[in-house]
Amino acid sequence: MSRFLNSIKGDKAIWGVVALLALFSFLPVYSASSNLVYVVGNGTTIGHLVKHGMLLFLGFGIIYGVHRIPTHFFKGLSIIALPIVLVLLVYTLAQGTTIEGANASRWIRLPLVGITFQTSNLAAVVLMIYVARYLTKIKDKRITFSESLVPLWLPVFVVVILILPANFSTAAILFFMVLTLCFLGGYPIKYLSGIVGAGLLVLTIFVLTAKAYPDLFPNRVDTWINRVESFWDPADTESDYQIEKAKIAIASGGIVGNGAGKSVMKNFLPQSSSDFIYAIIIEEYGLVGGFILMFFYMLLLFRIVVVANANVTVFGKLLVMGVGLPIVFQALINMAVAVELFPVTGQTLPLISSGGTSIWMTCLAIGVVLSASRKFRSVDPNESDIDETNPLEVLSGQL
Repeated sequence: MSRFLNSIKGDKAIWGVVALLALFSFLPVYSASSNLVYVVGNGTTIGHLVKHGMLLFLGFGIIYGVHRIPTHFFKGLSIIALPIVLVLLVYTLAQGTTIEGANASRWIRLPLVGITFQTSNLAAVVLMIYVARYLTKIKDKRITFSESLVPLWLPVFVVVILILPANFSTAAILFFMVLTLCFLGGYPIKYLSGIVGAGLLVLTIFVLTAKAYPDLFPNRVDTWINRVESFWDPADTESDYQIEKAKIAIASGGIVGNGAGKSVMKNFLPQSSSDFIYAIIIEEYGLVGGFILMFFYMLLLFRIVVVANANVTVFGKLLVMGVGLPIVFQALINMAVAVELFPVTGQTLPLISSGGTSIWMTCLAIGVVLSASRKFRSVDPNESDIDETNPLEVLSGQL
């Protein structure tokens, strides 16, 4: 055991925050899962708790395995992984319309284990690593828009467009995070403004196409429009129903909450164990519990910035910001939705909400951050200036 503990490297504060969030998640997941059992009639509360525990166990296995990989290896791995995730996204989008009554254009079912996998989450992590690699490659060069169009923006737009039909919120967040990373990486602002305009144009064309041919993307665009309309002008819609129940849960929680497991609204609030778990947390642990949870996410953000700033390579800095910022940003989006500061998005609360893919991909990103926080004996401060065009050389460590 001592040998295993000694093999755990990287930023200890990040390890601690992640472990605390994971341990705390068992309480709200166990409480909120009663909605799935007694209202939906899906499994048992113990079964959902055991499943959540197994997902977290595998997630921490991912963190441990990934954090042992030297940071510069991720450059070549992103080149290899990007075509793979593109194929997965195409396959996910092209498969049937439903899996057990749910929209299947977001997930694929893993054989043998029977677990659904949301490919967009993996694509987001891989794309951010790829963008960090490209920005590192051009950091000392005078780049023109035409030179960066194919190697940078073509993969970005292809990934975002493949995610967009089934998951607008994920596509929008990913696009925003790419723009943020490019800004931090010194990409010319005048080009970024053009990319924003191009993104809005693509979105407009997509919406008009979906409206003209509704059978191509059934119900998706209407769902987005209804959610935005219900946010600005509340009406009797499903999303408004969710928000109203979430606000009732938050109001009944008060300052200190009703106590662990004593939520009432979990039986009426859809997605109480995933998308709206923050409302259940406040109902049971009050505003005190809600602010403490927010504090830990802010602490995680602080440590991510510290790790990025302390990294000796440009790639390491951009890598940490690229995969670390979306974790905290997604958490803030989830909390904002619960208190009606943002339209319903369907984004989970990282490391807290139940669900397989979101947990695993969050753990993958955390593993990458911890890898960048390690002190390797062979670290070369100038490694970020090297262009690893041969992924095989990267994998063999010959940089």
